[in-house]
Amino acid sequence: MKKSTDQVVFLAISYIVTSLIAIFTLFPFVVLIVNSFASEHSIIFYGYSLFPKEFSVDAYDLIFRSPDTILRSYGVTMLITTLGTATSLFFSSMAAYVMYRKDLKYRNGLAFFIYFTTLFNGGLASYYITLSSTYHLKNTLWVLLFVPMFSAMNILILRNFIRGSIPDSLCESAKIDGAGDFSIFIRIIIPLSKPALASIGLFTALGYWNDWWTPMMFVERQRLFPLQYVLYTIISSVNVSSSVVQNASSVTMPQESLKLAMTVVSTGPILLAYPFVQKYFVKGITLGSVKG
Repeated sequence: MKKSTDQVVFLAISYIVTSLIAIFTLFPFVVLIVNSFASEHSIIFYGYSLFPKEFSVDAYDLIFRSPDTILRSYGVTMLITTLGTATSLFFSSMAAYVMYRKDLKYRNGLAFFIYFTTLFNGGLASYYITLSSTYHLKNTLWVLLFVPMFSAMNILILRNFIRGSIPDSLCESAKIDGAGDFSIFIRIIIPLSKPALASIGLFTALGYWNDWWTPMMFVERQRLFPLQYVLYTIISSVNVSSSVVQNASSVTMPQESLKLAMTVVSTGPILLAYPFVQKYFVKGITLGSVKG
């Protein structure tokens, strides 16, 4: 169809504005990647720029000085992120479905109990003692899997999404046809909850991927260190080494460029997950957060 002048002008302005926003959004990432290859001397004396004065791969050499350690930590992180996210979504959606059911006798009390945990907690000391002494999870892969697994807010968001998006008549019809509660959950609730599950899954995966605090508290075996904690130990050792340097001109440790290189190494793989959930992201967040 032939477009009118107003439509052409509107499309032109829309493309220009969208392109400018994209450029402004991508600019920090370009600066990050470029300056991760800059020398420490260049960053200290000339700052960050699109065209560094001196290029260097010292930061990446320091990170990959022990490639076996990095690869093993990548494997641990990918394992707990994949397995933890899938398990978290399954049990969180199951809990949400249970609270969605109006025939559950103590549904409101259960919802209050879950919500109460977002306001108060038992404190760090009791938390550490419970996981270490009671459940004996210290220095195991289970502690990395279980600690970030459940979020009360995620359960409540999923419950609101199910309540606002899936009609009760659909579940009742399935019951009349002879479907049990678990069959309804697997065959109806989960497929129709993909937008919310994709959105919650992205946040859960990011939580697993970026978790360094849990291994710092509960893991002492090096073979169980995830990627973020390995990078944390590297930058901590560099900070300690750099603190003894008195003259800036004699800096040899790539402290500033190391931070940028660590960001590139740690965030690159998780960015690949975003395109797969992008089409569900906005719908899942809006429906799950405002309805109910």
